[in-house]
Amino acid sequence: MSSAGLRPVFVVAAKRTPFGTFLGSLQHVTATDLAAHATKAALASGNVPADAVDSVIVGNVAQSSSCAAYLARHAALKAGCRESSTALTINRLCGSGFQSVINATQEIELGRAQVVVAGGTESMTQVPYAVRGARKPTLGQDLKMEDTLWASLTDAYAKLPMALTAEKLAEQYSITRQQCDEYAYQTQQRWVAANEAGHFNDELAPIEVKGKKGPTMFTTDEHPKPGSTVEKMLTLKPVFKKDGTVTAANASGICDGAGAIVLASEEAVKQHNLSPLARIVSYGVTGVDPTIMGIGPVTAYQQALRSAKLELSDMALCEVNEAFAAQCLAVAKELSLDNAITNSCGGAIALGHPLAASGSRITAHLVHRLRALNQRYAIGGACIGGGQGIAVVLERM
Repeated sequence: MSSAGLRPVFVVAAKRTPFGTFLGSLQHVTATDLAAHATKAALASGNVPADAVDSVIVGNVAQSSSCAAYLARHAALKAGCRESSTALTINRLCGSGFQSVINATQEIELGRAQVVVAGGTESMTQVPYAVRGARKPTLGQDLKMEDTLWASLTDAYAKLPMALTAEKLAEQYSITRQQCDEYAYQTQQRWVAANEAGHFNDELAPIEVKGKKGPTMFTTDEHPKPGSTVEKMLTLKPVFKKDGTVTAANASGICDGAGAIVLASEEAVKQHNLSPLARIVSYGVTGVDPTIMGIGPVTAYQQALRSAKLELSDMALCEVNEAFAAQCLAVAKELSLDNAITNSCGGAIALGHPLAASGSRITAHLVHRLRALNQRYAIGGACIGGGQGIAVVLERM
């Protein structure tokens, strides 16, 4: 959908936490508190008064803490938003961070809100085990613990783990294991170069965590493997299919983290003297075959660009969430993406993929990189388990 003819919507701040590895530095921080931290940081960075926020919309996939049912509301209140503001927690799986931006855009376009925080948050470490049937036990019944995190990575309708949907794409697009590992190595090295050059500084919001010697500041993404080599990657066995392409080295990392994007109307920008960083140009959300869910960004990209009346060649930067190397390579092949400008600072294979937080990370990254490079347009997108795709087009202001 395009924002043409509707009230313009501007990004006035964008921040994210560094991403922590599974059982890593963020293991004791709930998804709610991660979202609250990202929201506070975003509001502060954009000089947006917390009491100016009308609505807070937070994407979250796995409800991992006891307060998860209240997530968006608690994050809003902890970030200092007024009690009369509203809150909504949403779930479009791996597209949830992008979806929160779309929902926020729609609220502003329709005049229902002036300032909206759109976020995504996930603590994959804290996703609990479950005991089905425990509320009505039977004498002698041997109840079984279910790993709900692992279970969520399989589409019960398609009867396929997410990794096997990537394997189907590898077959369909003639993508080899060597190509997948080379791509994974590329994304690791791109993260290293970008991190050393400070390309993530504007988007990152360091967070205080518990350390072995007391509180410490967590400042840098924890999942990247700078010492990776293609030779090391090739020694790993495929996880889901004999002679397959998907390994731990060329799939996205299970991680924890959150991001927050502050969006505002033109009226709010003037009223609160805010500085627009980017404009939401258009977005696309599409459905695809669940058994090849990873191809979703293709149709979502096409829809978003068509709505914007723009071409892929107009984009200075492209981001495709790296669920799996095979999936990302299939999307790149189908769209004929320019490798030089696609995930140019590394993607989820290096940084990790905390489900709902990834869309927020990509949005924040594109906003800041467009400004750093003095370029005009960028597009970011993600595949979605169950067979969907999502994309958002941004314009630098």
